[in-house]
Amino acid sequence: MLSIDGVLLDFKRLDSLATGDSAIHRLDPRAKVLVTFVFIVTVVSFGKYELTAMVPFFIFPAVIIGLGNLPAGYIARKIALLCPFALVVAIFNPVFDREVLVQLGPLGITGGWISCASIVVRAALTVGAAIILLAVTGFPAICRALERLGMPAAFAVQLLFLYRYIFVLTEEGGRASRARALRSFGNKGLGMKTYGSLLGHLLLRTWLRAERIHMAMLARGFTGEFHTRHEFRFGRREHLFLLCWSTLFITLRLQNASQLLGSLVTGISR
Repeated sequence: MLSIDGVLLDFKRLDSLATGDSAIHRLDPRAKVLVTFVFIVTVVSFGKYELTAMVPFFIFPAVIIGLGNLPAGYIARKIALLCPFALVVAIFNPVFDREVLVQLGPLGITGGWISCASIVVRAALTVGAAIILLAVTGFPAICRALERLGMPAAFAVQLLFLYRYIFVLTEEGGRASRARALRSFGNKGLGMKTYGSLLGHLLLRTWLRAERIHMAMLARGFTGEFHTRHEFRFGRREHLFLLCWSTLFITLRLQNASQLLGSLVTGISR
Protein backbone atom coordinates (compact mmCIF):
# COMPACT_ATOMS: atom_id res chain seq x y z
CA MET A 1 0.00 0.00 0.00
CA LEU A 2 1.29 3.46 -0.87
CA SER A 3 2.14 5.87 1.97
CA ILE A 4 0.71 9.39 2.10
CA ASP A 5 3.93 10.77 0.63
CA GLY A 6 3.82 8.13 -2.09
CA VAL A 7 0.27 9.06 -3.06
CA LEU A 8 1.28 12.74 -3.13
CA LEU A 9 4.25 12.09 -5.42
CA ASP A 10 2.04 9.93 -7.63
CA PHE A 11 -0.40 12.82 -8.15
CA LYS A 12 2.41 15.28 -8.77
CA ARG A 13 3.69 13.08 -11.58
CA LEU A 14 0.51 13.86 -13.53
CA ASP A 15 1.37 17.56 -13.17
CA SER A 16 4.90 16.95 -14.42
CA LEU A 17 3.54 15.03 -17.44
CA ALA A 18 1.38 18.06 -18.33
CA THR A 19 4.54 20.18 -18.82
CA GLY A 20 5.54 18.16 -21.89
CA ASP A 21 6.06 19.71 -25.31
CA SER A 22 4.32 17.41 -27.76
CA ALA A 23 1.78 18.37 -30.43
CA ILE A 24 -1.03 17.30 -28.09
CA HIS A 25 0.34 19.40 -25.21
CA ARG A 26 0.49 22.51 -27.43
CA LEU A 27 -3.19 22.32 -28.40
CA ASP A 28 -5.61 24.77 -26.82
CA PRO A 29 -7.00 23.16 -23.62
CA ARG A 30 -10.56 23.89 -24.74
CA ALA A 31 -10.17 21.59 -27.75
CA LYS A 32 -8.92 18.75 -25.57
CA VAL A 33 -11.68 19.28 -23.02
CA LEU A 34 -14.39 19.29 -25.71
CA VAL A 35 -13.03 16.17 -27.43
CA THR A 36 -12.85 14.33 -24.10
CA PHE A 37 -16.41 15.43 -23.29
CA VAL A 38 -17.71 14.10 -26.64
CA PHE A 39 -15.78 10.87 -26.08
CA ILE A 40 -17.23 10.30 -22.60
CA VAL A 41 -20.80 11.15 -23.66
CA THR A 42 -20.53 8.81 -26.64
CA VAL A 43 -19.16 5.93 -24.57
CA VAL A 44 -21.75 6.18 -21.79
CA SER A 45 -24.59 6.33 -24.35
CA PHE A 46 -24.11 2.66 -25.34
CA GLY A 47 -26.59 0.08 -24.17
CA LYS A 48 -25.65 -2.40 -21.46
CA TYR A 49 -25.25 -5.29 -23.92
CA GLU A 50 -23.28 -3.34 -26.58
CA LEU A 51 -19.89 -4.55 -25.40
CA THR A 52 -18.14 -5.15 -28.72
CA ALA A 53 -19.22 -1.76 -30.09
CA MET A 54 -17.07 -0.02 -27.44
CA VAL A 55 -13.84 -1.85 -28.32
CA PRO A 56 -12.85 0.52 -31.21
CA PHE A 57 -12.99 3.44 -28.76
CA PHE A 58 -9.67 2.28 -27.30
CA ILE A 59 -8.13 3.89 -30.39
CA PHE A 60 -8.51 7.36 -28.82
CA PRO A 61 -6.52 6.81 -25.59
CA ALA A 62 -3.90 4.77 -27.50
CA VAL A 63 -3.34 7.56 -30.06
CA ILE A 64 -3.22 10.36 -27.46
CA ILE A 65 -0.80 8.38 -25.27
CA GLY A 66 1.44 7.82 -28.30
CA LEU A 67 1.33 11.41 -29.60
CA GLY A 68 1.68 12.87 -26.09
CA ASN A 69 4.68 10.66 -25.19
CA LEU A 70 2.91 9.52 -22.04
CA PRO A 71 4.07 6.43 -20.08
CA ALA A 72 1.48 3.81 -21.03
CA GLY A 73 2.25 1.57 -18.04
CA TYR A 74 1.74 4.41 -15.56
CA ILE A 75 -1.59 5.43 -17.15
CA ALA A 76 -2.73 1.78 -17.18
CA ARG A 77 -1.92 1.42 -13.46
CA LYS A 78 -3.95 4.56 -12.65
CA ILE A 79 -6.93 3.16 -14.56
CA ALA A 80 -6.55 -0.25 -12.93
CA LEU A 81 -6.69 1.34 -9.48
CA LEU A 82 -10.19 2.70 -10.15
CA CYS A 83 -11.65 -0.23 -12.11
CA PRO A 84 -12.40 -2.33 -8.97
CA PHE A 85 -15.00 0.28 -7.97
CA ALA A 86 -16.79 -0.31 -11.27
CA LEU A 87 -16.52 -4.07 -10.71
CA VAL A 88 -18.21 -3.72 -7.32
CA VAL A 89 -21.14 -1.96 -9.02
CA ALA A 90 -21.43 -4.61 -11.74
CA ILE A 91 -20.66 -7.78 -9.82
CA PHE A 92 -24.30 -8.65 -9.10
CA ASN A 93 -25.45 -8.39 -12.75
CA PRO A 94 -24.68 -12.08 -13.47
CA VAL A 95 -26.83 -13.05 -10.46
CA PHE A 96 -29.97 -11.22 -11.58
CA ASP A 97 -29.65 -11.45 -15.37
CA ARG A 98 -29.30 -15.13 -16.34
CA GLU A 99 -30.73 -15.08 -19.84
CA VAL A 100 -28.24 -16.62 -22.28
CA LEU A 101 -27.49 -14.13 -25.07
CA VAL A 102 -24.36 -15.61 -26.67
CA GLN A 103 -23.63 -19.27 -27.30
CA LEU A 104 -19.96 -20.20 -27.78
CA GLY A 105 -20.15 -23.92 -28.50
CA PRO A 106 -21.28 -25.61 -25.27
CA LEU A 107 -20.68 -22.40 -23.27
CA GLY A 108 -23.60 -20.05 -22.84
CA ILE A 109 -22.83 -16.45 -21.86
CA THR A 110 -25.63 -14.71 -20.00
CA GLY A 111 -26.65 -11.09 -20.35
CA GLY A 112 -25.47 -10.46 -16.79
CA TRP A 113 -21.86 -11.28 -17.64
CA ILE A 114 -22.01 -9.14 -20.79
CA SER A 115 -23.46 -6.14 -18.94
CA CYS A 116 -20.89 -6.63 -16.14
CA ALA A 117 -18.03 -6.52 -18.67
CA SER A 118 -19.70 -3.56 -20.38
CA ILE A 119 -19.67 -1.51 -17.15
CA VAL A 120 -15.99 -2.29 -16.51
CA VAL A 121 -14.99 -1.40 -20.10
CA ARG A 122 -17.06 1.79 -19.95
CA ALA A 123 -15.35 2.78 -16.68
CA ALA A 124 -11.88 2.02 -18.07
CA LEU A 125 -12.53 4.16 -21.16
CA THR A 126 -14.03 7.17 -19.37
CA VAL A 127 -11.59 7.18 -16.43
CA GLY A 128 -8.71 6.65 -18.84
CA ALA A 129 -9.83 9.60 -20.98
CA ALA A 130 -10.03 11.85 -17.89
CA ILE A 131 -6.57 10.80 -16.66
CA ILE A 132 -5.04 11.31 -20.11
CA LEU A 133 -6.66 14.76 -20.36
CA LEU A 134 -5.12 15.63 -17.00
CA ALA A 135 -1.71 14.32 -18.11
CA VAL A 136 -1.59 16.31 -21.37
CA THR A 137 -3.26 19.50 -20.10
CA GLY A 138 -2.86 19.94 -16.34
CA PHE A 139 -5.63 20.66 -13.87
CA PRO A 140 -5.22 24.51 -13.78
CA ALA A 141 -5.44 24.69 -17.58
CA ILE A 142 -8.53 22.45 -17.56
CA CYS A 143 -10.24 24.75 -15.04
CA ARG A 144 -9.42 27.84 -17.12
CA ALA A 145 -10.69 26.08 -20.25
CA LEU A 146 -13.94 25.16 -18.51
CA GLU A 147 -14.32 28.77 -17.40
CA ARG A 148 -13.83 29.98 -20.98
CA LEU A 149 -16.42 27.43 -22.09
CA GLY A 150 -19.03 28.87 -19.75
CA MET A 151 -18.49 27.36 -16.31
CA PRO A 152 -19.08 29.93 -13.49
CA ALA A 153 -15.83 31.62 -12.48
CA ALA A 154 -16.51 31.06 -8.77
CA PHE A 155 -16.74 27.30 -9.36
CA ALA A 156 -13.48 27.32 -11.35
CA VAL A 157 -11.70 29.19 -8.55
CA GLN A 158 -13.00 26.69 -6.00
CA LEU A 159 -11.70 23.79 -8.08
CA LEU A 160 -8.29 25.47 -8.42
CA PHE A 161 -8.11 26.05 -4.66
CA LEU A 162 -9.13 22.46 -3.99
CA TYR A 163 -6.47 21.10 -6.32
CA ARG A 164 -3.75 23.46 -5.09
CA TYR A 165 -4.29 22.92 -1.37
CA ILE A 166 -5.05 19.21 -1.42
CA PHE A 167 -1.26 18.81 -1.62
CA VAL A 168 -0.76 21.12 1.38
CA LEU A 169 -3.34 19.14 3.37
CA THR A 170 -1.69 15.87 2.35
CA GLU A 171 1.72 17.15 3.47
CA GLU A 172 0.28 18.17 6.84
CA GLY A 173 -1.39 14.76 7.18
CA GLY A 174 1.85 12.98 6.29
CA ARG A 175 3.80 15.05 8.84
CA ALA A 176 1.28 14.27 11.59
CA SER A 177 1.31 10.58 10.68
CA ARG A 178 5.13 10.41 10.84
CA ALA A 179 5.18 12.24 14.20
CA ARG A 180 2.63 9.76 15.57
CA ALA A 181 4.64 6.78 14.33
CA LEU A 182 7.93 8.14 15.81
CA ARG A 183 6.32 8.59 19.23
CA SER A 184 4.76 5.11 19.33
CA PHE A 185 7.49 3.04 20.94
CA GLY A 186 6.54 -0.63 21.13
CA ASN A 187 3.44 0.07 19.01
CA LYS A 188 1.84 1.99 21.90
CA GLY A 189 -0.58 4.67 20.81
CA LEU A 190 -1.11 3.18 17.32
CA GLY A 191 -4.73 2.16 17.97
CA MET A 192 -7.88 3.74 16.56
CA LYS A 193 -8.37 5.89 19.69
CA THR A 194 -5.55 8.21 18.74
CA TYR A 195 -7.10 9.02 15.36
CA GLY A 196 -9.70 11.32 16.94
CA SER A 197 -7.11 13.64 18.49
CA LEU A 198 -4.93 13.34 15.37
CA LEU A 199 -7.77 14.50 13.09
CA GLY A 200 -8.72 17.31 15.50
CA HIS A 201 -5.12 18.51 15.56
CA LEU A 202 -4.97 18.34 11.76
CA LEU A 203 -8.19 20.39 11.49
CA LEU A 204 -6.79 23.13 13.75
CA ARG A 205 -3.51 23.27 11.81
CA THR A 206 -5.45 23.45 8.54
CA TRP A 207 -7.64 26.25 9.84
CA LEU A 208 -4.65 28.34 10.96
CA ARG A 209 -2.82 27.66 7.69
CA ALA A 210 -5.89 28.70 5.65
CA GLU A 211 -6.13 32.01 7.53
CA ARG A 212 -2.46 32.77 6.88
CA ILE A 213 -2.84 31.94 3.20
CA HIS A 214 -5.98 34.07 2.90
CA MET A 215 -4.27 37.08 4.52
CA ALA A 216 -1.23 36.66 2.27
CA MET A 217 -3.43 36.53 -0.85
CA LEU A 218 -5.33 39.67 0.18
CA ALA A 219 -2.01 41.45 0.85
CA ARG A 220 -0.96 40.60 -2.73
CA GLY A 221 -4.15 42.06 -4.22
CA PHE A 222 -6.17 38.90 -4.86
CA THR A 223 -9.63 39.88 -6.18
CA GLY A 224 -11.14 36.47 -6.86
CA GLU A 225 -9.49 35.86 -10.24
CA PHE A 226 -6.37 33.95 -11.23
CA HIS A 227 -4.39 35.69 -13.95
CA THR A 228 -2.12 33.79 -16.29
CA ARG A 229 0.34 34.67 -19.02
CA HIS A 230 -0.85 31.72 -21.11
CA GLU A 231 -2.93 32.90 -24.05
CA PHE A 232 -5.77 30.76 -25.33
CA ARG A 233 -5.93 30.46 -29.11
CA PHE A 234 -8.48 28.20 -30.79
CA GLY A 235 -7.01 28.02 -34.29
CA ARG A 236 -7.09 25.70 -37.31
CA ARG A 237 -5.33 22.82 -35.54
CA GLU A 238 -7.85 22.88 -32.71
CA HIS A 239 -10.82 22.96 -35.10
CA LEU A 240 -9.36 20.04 -37.05
CA PHE A 241 -8.63 18.09 -33.85
CA LEU A 242 -12.17 18.61 -32.57
CA LEU A 243 -13.85 17.88 -35.91
CA CYS A 244 -11.91 14.70 -36.71
CA TRP A 245 -12.27 13.05 -33.31
CA SER A 246 -15.93 14.04 -32.89
CA THR A 247 -16.77 12.68 -36.35
CA LEU A 248 -14.99 9.41 -35.56
CA PHE A 249 -16.77 9.03 -32.20
CA ILE A 250 -20.21 9.67 -33.68
CA THR A 251 -19.52 7.29 -36.59
CA LEU A 252 -18.40 4.54 -34.21
CA ARG A 253 -21.50 5.18 -32.13
CA LEU A 254 -23.83 4.78 -35.09
CA GLN A 255 -21.97 1.84 -36.70
CA ASN A 256 -20.69 -1.20 -34.82
CA ALA A 257 -17.18 -1.32 -36.34
CA SER A 258 -16.31 -4.57 -34.52
CA GLN A 259 -19.36 -6.30 -35.97
CA LEU A 260 -18.66 -4.99 -39.47
CA LEU A 261 -15.04 -6.16 -39.25
CA GLY A 262 -16.13 -9.59 -37.99
CA SER A 263 -18.66 -9.94 -40.82
CA LEU A 264 -15.99 -8.94 -43.34
CA VAL A 265 -13.47 -11.47 -42.00
CA THR A 266 -15.96 -14.35 -41.83
CA GLY A 267 -17.27 -13.45 -45.29
CA ILE A 268 -13.76 -13.63 -46.76
CA SER A 269 -12.99 -16.93 -44.98
CA ARG A 270 -16.06 -18.53 -46.59
